[in-house]
Amino acid sequence: MYRVTREIHFCYGHRLLNYDGKCRHLHGHNGRAVITLETAELDSLGMVVDFSKLKRVIGTWIDEALDHKMLLHKDDPALAMLRQQGEPVFVMDVNPTAENIARLIYENTLKQGFPVVEVKLWETESCFATYTGPR
Repeated sequence: MYRVTREIHFCYGHRLLNYDGKCRHLHGHNGRAVITLETAELDSLGMVVDFSKLKRVIGTWIDEALDHKMLLHKDDPALAMLRQQGEPVFVMDVNPTAENIARLIYENTLKQGFPVVEVKLWETESCFATYTGPR
């Protein structure tokens, strides 16, 4: 099996609902998505996928959908006020934890046709969550 990995950096804000800790408040992160692709066969150029294609497709999606946005649960009471103020938000059906954001990026990467096997989302320099998809 062959594997390639690409890092994509972005900034986002969020808060966690029903959480008894600091993360219940609106705050931001300098995130780092580490996307790993895997395949048994290389393409005609000898690649799993061209790194620039992964950056162009997934990096563009992250830039447009997540970068410098508030990632909020659909029931977050701050959502209406932020929208009213014209603030950029990305609404999630689940709490915007690092685990759920990693899964979101994984699912979008898979939807775009990439042979993704793992996404790590570094929320801080010392904390990350990993999603590997169903086995």
